[in-house]
Amino acid sequence: MRLAVITDIHGNVLALRAALADIARRGIEEIICLGDIVSGMGWPAETVELLRERGIPCIRGNHDRHVGEAPAERQRGQDAIAYNGTTPEQRAWLRDLPRSLHLAGGILACHGSPDSDVQNLLEDARGGVFVQSPLPDIRARLGEAGLAARVVLCGHSHRYEVMQVPGGPLVINPGSLGLPGFRVGKGEDVTRSESRAPHARYAVLHLPPDAPPEAELLAIRYDWDAAADRARDLGSEVWAHMIRTGFLPESTPG
Repeated sequence: MRLAVITDIHGNVLALRAALADIARRGIEEIICLGDIVSGMGWPAETVELLRERGIPCIRGNHDRHVGEAPAERQRGQDAIAYNGTTPEQRAWLRDLPRSLHLAGGILACHGSPDSDVQNLLEDARGGVFVQSPLPDIRARLGEAGLAARVVLCGHSHRYEVMQVPGGPLVINPGSLGLPGFRVGKGEDVTRSESRAPHARYAVLHLPPDAPPEAELLAIRYDWDAAADRARDLGSEVWAHMIRTGFLPESTPG
């Protein structure tokens, strides 16, 4: 079995189209999306419709939950772009997506951790950046269901990593398909994440029936200049810079 794993599209339908074309070129038929589908300076309606048209199983990310459940007056920034750019029916679809999925072969798929769509599974915020979490903390976040799985798929942090939990599952975070950098927090309590490349990222899980699972982390080219221009046209030079370079503006002075 081969499974393509995409996550954190954030409305970047150009990255999604490129990834789907690359997945098809590799002859991979099974795909799963781990959430944060629409929230971003891009094409929210087109992103939803492409996933639905292809029949790709999706998990609800924290931004999908907010866009799907919160009223218009509570939407801000990238979430407001997504809310205003989708129909009530599309937002209801986002709202009703499952929080996690159990797939054949012992796979548990979630957005953040098995019990939370806002908890990073493999990382902690420390000193303004994300650092690898201690193994005991990861085990606690996995919980009984995660530790019993053969493979756990997660997203949310936008940081690509493959980790083998001793005596437990292979954990795969493919990185963000459509948003290679972000800031979270306010004032002095801000954490920054950068992929340091503008490529669209996804993973391929290889799950043979009689051998341990393996994973590939992929970074593919797409028209990130067009995606950056879209973000700029929607009013965010910061998003435009991140999408075009993979860096936050403060990391590339001059």
